[in-house]
Amino acid sequence: MPEQERANTGLHSVEKIGGTSMSRFTELMDTILIGGRKGSDLYQRIFVVSAYGGMTNLLLEHKKTGEPGVYGRFANGEQEASWHESLDTVKQRMLEINASLFDDGETLRQADAFISERIQGARSCMQNLQALCRYGHFQLTDHLMRVREMLAAIGEAHSAHNTVLALTAAGVNARLVDLSGWHEPEPRPFEEMLEHHLEGIDLAEELPIVTGYTHCKEGLMKTFDRGYSEMTFSKIATLTRAREAVIHKEFHLSTADPGIVGLDRIVTIGRTNYDVADQLSNLGMEAIHPKAAKGLREQGIELRIKNAFEPEHAGTLISQDYCSAEPCVEIIAGRTGVVALEVFDQDMLGDIGYEIELLQLLQQLKVSVISRDSDANSQTYYLSGTRKMINRAVRLIGERYSGAEVQLHRVAIVSAIGSDLKVSGILARTVSALSGANISVQALHQSVRQVEMQAIVKEDDYERAVKAMHHALIEREEHGDVICAA
Repeated sequence: MPEQERANTGLHSVEKIGGTSMSRFTELMDTILIGGRKGSDLYQRIFVVSAYGGMTNLLLEHKKTGEPGVYGRFANGEQEASWHESLDTVKQRMLEINASLFDDGETLRQADAFISERIQGARSCMQNLQALCRYGHFQLTDHLMRVREMLAAIGEAHSAHNTVLALTAAGVNARLVDLSGWHEPEPRPFEEMLEHHLEGIDLAEELPIVTGYTHCKEGLMKTFDRGYSEMTFSKIATLTRAREAVIHKEFHLSTADPGIVGLDRIVTIGRTNYDVADQLSNLGMEAIHPKAAKGLREQGIELRIKNAFEPEHAGTLISQDYCSAEPCVEIIAGRTGVVALEVFDQDMLGDIGYEIELLQLLQQLKVSVISRDSDANSQTYYLSGTRKMINRAVRLIGERYSGAEVQLHRVAIVSAIGSDLKVSGILARTVSALSGANISVQALHQSVRQVEMQAIVKEDDYERAVKAMHHALIEREEHGDVICAA
């Protein structure tokens, strides 16, 4: 970062707390929110909070199973009683959370009144919208995204308001920064919305608690869907020129999934760079959304990933220019539930437009392309998406290219990732390790950028492949402590 920019950097940090961590709120009060801090040490921090774990699933739909929540039932045109029941379930769950957090009668009353007012407001709005759309001039589909945003915002407003109540009761000068747009006459542009609500806050004497959802003219959910809280977090950090951005999770960023490899074999990664974070995001293991990271990278703001329940641990520091002292694999990560869509067609030989059309089709179907490879007359796309959309892609490709042969394969991706992956013999060692574990390699990729190497294996071989690659490329190198100390 240029010296002039460094001079303009603030004293404060911007810190995000994820939903799973928020569900352990009492512990958060004893670790990152207050812990052993007193006086001025409590301040110079801005917290962006997510909804409590599972709450957004109830408000929208289950992220993994797709089971409809309030929004899902409303959007699918189910009977009005159905989404009303879902909204009642949300309210009951929120009141239960309030009761578990607050013993003081007056504080509990404030918490319950706040969320009851939000729930009733949303209910009235949705009822009125349904009534309006019974007339032919108004279509419900034109308004669904706003309904989705309104419902999602309730979750963040609930957790943020409760956090302020708890901190205030503990003697902290906390301040609610409600970006949900509740009762605001019209949406502002994203940056203007943030600047307006943060204006006048004295970070030396106030602790802002910010809703992860920001209601704005651009509509964050159109682009980022449920990744909106990371965009709010990132934009606040860049607008306020934070000293550091911090994401608190319920685990450390380690050399592999401890549930697969074992706690005794993994090591917390001490430092890495944004390229590595992007590769993890592509595998669905987000340290931070790539577009949220972009602003941090451009302004030279470092990102720290910390375990919310081990506050003394420094965690993982992610920066733009970090590179490991020696080429090495820093993490073995991967993804199951991947579908390899293989398209073979003799006519695609030498026709670059063929691939462009295939990618456009997949994009229109909102199927995520994790990786791809090709040869003279075939393209293979490694996809994440609903079975319905992938089957539709197969049908549309068959209709568009009558001579194409299209096949689907269930696979898993296991990646070796590092800030400098120019490791001598890494491909040979990987193949040897997988072969030694009796695992057949379906495909192998390594890019010129030397950040990631991907092994495509059968889905049933995923966990054994992670163990084998971690043992061969990380454990045997014994470089974990070097990474931590870097």
